[in-house]
Amino acid sequence: MVAAAVVIFVAAIIIASRKSRDTDRLKSRFGPEYERTVSEVGDEKAAEKELLARERKRNELEIRPLAPAVLDGYLTRWRAVQTAFVDHPSSAVGEADLLVTEVMRDRGYPVDDFDRQAADISVDHPTVVADYRAAHDIHLAQQRGDVGTEQQRQAFVHYRALFTKLLEVENDKSQEASA
Repeated sequence: MVAAAVVIFVAAIIIASRKSRDTDRLKSRFGPEYERTVSEVGDEKAAEKELLARERKRNELEIRPLAPAVLDGYLTRWRAVQTAFVDHPSSAVGEADLLVTEVMRDRGYPVDDFDRQAADISVDHPTVVADYRAAHDIHLAQQRGDVGTEQQRQAFVHYRALFTKLLEVENDKSQEASA
């Protein structure tokens, strides 16, 4: 009887320890995205389940680096869009959105659904997924005519943060995500 209680107690400690390590790993990997997900789903256990599901889905993708010529082409296009922002901020924000989507597609991310895009990006680039969401929200508001030049500038800066991360030379998986 005592032996069974000891076994149950030890098993409970092992399970609690594993759960704590998983939580710590997810908090470390996702940073602010962990807390945002907890807030969104309303429960830490459900949030962790969601983040683990994102990792599984992301691991099924074949994310690839860009060829040097393609990378150079994107950099050239970005500079042109950035220059155009001065005279045409509204269209430049739209072009930045399209350019980020193109880079994501070329890297191997699915791009049919924004929420899925953000979830996939959150696994590899958790520090800029908030930028991506903010830029996207401003872009949508811009399409309704609800933003001024300062918000457009903010959207552009947010898109640039993700664009820069997407163009980083990597070893198959994000260095940021493995840190």
